[in-house]
Amino acid sequence: MTEVLFYHLDRVPLEKVLPQLLERCLERGWRTVVQAGSVERRDALDAQLWTYADDAFLPHGTAQDGPGERQPVYLTAETDNPNGATVRFLVDRAEPPDFSAYERIVYLFDGGDEEALDEARRRWKEAKAMGHAVTYWRQDAAGRWQKAG
Repeated sequence: MTEVLFYHLDRVPLEKVLPQLLERCLERGWRTVVQAGSVERRDALDAQLWTYADDAFLPHGTAQDGPGERQPVYLTAETDNPNGATVRFLVDRAEPPDFSAYERIVYLFDGGDEEALDEARRRWKEAKAMGHAVTYWRQDAAGRWQKAG
């Protein structure tokens, strides 16, 4: 079964959390797909990932950057997986694909948005009902991620 992780964002915005998590994936040799809720959001994340830190480089691309299989991190607003990723990030309430192609699905949701919270709860129940291993992560006061469920 797929491991499904829920990251509750309430201390730090997505734009700061996502690059850190993607860096960890790359360190482990994992290919990833980041699925945004819209093309506009995908494009905004694409631009932000090029500039999030002066001393960092996060190799990534979209369909506009050439063949997806060349991208270790592929950004999309669709359910495609052209780089053969085993880890998929879902942001901005993106509609999830079939989990069977992935070892990990990572939901990142805004804890200040009631609709996003409700959807995360619904997705949690769905993933549990399908028999997936589900975990919930939240940042402590020092900014470290703590497993909460």
